[in-house]
Amino acid sequence: MAGDERRLQILRVAVSLFAHEGFRGTTTRKIAQAAGVSEAMVFRHYANKQELYTAILDHKACSGDAMDPELMVADALTRKDDRAVFEGLAFGALEHHESDPEFQRLLLHSALEGHELAQMFFEKFVRRVYEFLGAYIRERQRDGAIIKIDPAIVVRAFIGMIIHHSLNNNLWDPQRRLLNLSNESAAKHFTDILLGGISTRRGPKNSKKDRGADPNGSPAKG
Repeated sequence: MAGDERRLQILRVAVSLFAHEGFRGTTTRKIAQAAGVSEAMVFRHYANKQELYTAILDHKACSGDAMDPELMVADALTRKDDRAVFEGLAFGALEHHESDPEFQRLLLHSALEGHELAQMFFEKFVRRVYEFLGAYIRERQRDGAIIKIDPAIVVRAFIGMIIHHSLNNNLWDPQRRLLNLSNESAAKHFTDILLGGISTRRGPKNSKKDRGADPNGSPAKG
């Protein structure tokens, strides 16, 4: 293999081993054996495990515009289209989780084992989501479109719905016996729930209208 191909092969093998055996149970020797190379070859491409962990994050989570959440919904942010912002983020995350469940397992292992990769991922990706989405929520609060609530709570609730849904689909209920939703539908429903709780446009009049009453509060006829 060419150098770049070999480097990528070793990285993919390492991700698979870390995801299924954890970090404590995966040695560079195991990575080398699974990749069909010498341990010296592993260290030729990755001087140490720290460099390998950084490469995993760069390759699996944070490389390219496609996985940059802010760029993913840049147009919606400019338009201040709350639905498009949250629905776009939810759909993008769900699609990513579905296409790469192994990375989700990897992060769970790193968190449960107290491994440095979990903190690296948090600093490089999760914190960025809290910061940019929190800033957007504060701006929309100043616009009077979102109720006064700690933006971090809104972000936590939003991410919580997405992550729990992905964990169900990837780990606990892969047959989707409890809830079988397309990622597009799931993103829409989760956005409905979120905006229903934080939007200033929600209220008694809207609720009555949804239940079949006219805008003035009188029971609907017919």
